[in-house]
Amino acid sequence: MARPDKAAAVEELKEAFTSSNAAVLTEYRGITVKGLRDLRRSLGEDASYAVAKNTLTLIAAREAGLDGLEDQLTGPTAIAFIRGDVATVAKGLRDFAKDNPLLVIKGGVMDGRVLDADEVKKLADLESREVLLAKLAGGMQANLSKAVYLLAAPLNQAARVLGALERAAEENPALIGGAGVAAPAEDQKPDTAEDASATDAAPAAEADDAAPQAAE
Repeated sequence: MARPDKAAAVEELKEAFTSSNAAVLTEYRGITVKGLRDLRRSLGEDASYAVAKNTLTLIAAREAGLDGLEDQLTGPTAIAFIRGDVATVAKGLRDFAKDNPLLVIKGGVMDGRVLDADEVKKLADLESREVLLAKLAGGMQANLSKAVYLLAAPLNQAARVLGALERAAEENPALIGGAGVAAPAEDQKPDTAEDASATDAAPAAEADDAAPQAAE
């Protein structure tokens, strides 16, 4: 490869390392062209999968601030640069490797840290971003429902108490009147002094009317 081509390849690999969420290094020795095409298709749009020269990859990784890939850059290397959900792509690589033992996961990098093969395989056991978001949303909804119930519970209890008092009052008004049970008798009392005088005068008039009859 001519020097300008090597520089361009290094720059492309460097950009791929810095712009990806993670990268998985694999050995593809013995896999057919059709097999590699099927692998790329299985990874979908979340990742690109390409063969890379070890020396150029090492230079690009170092320029991207990644150290420690020397042990993984042996033998034929193809790299899956993941720009989407890491767990989903890791699952795709793991499942393909189960059906095609010639694909060997050598390791990878994520968040600036070098991962060994076992750590990459553990990524495949993680739940996808969509599942985690769905669980988070479900948990938030459940907590919100609990909060609404806790806030509404005292109001419901108060409503039940008031309803019970209302029904009891309809059956027995004295529960509401209390000491005012004799209130109707107070309504019969005269409201003014004139009314009181008229009331007191009535028996006297009746006595005066009865007096002549007694004299006869």
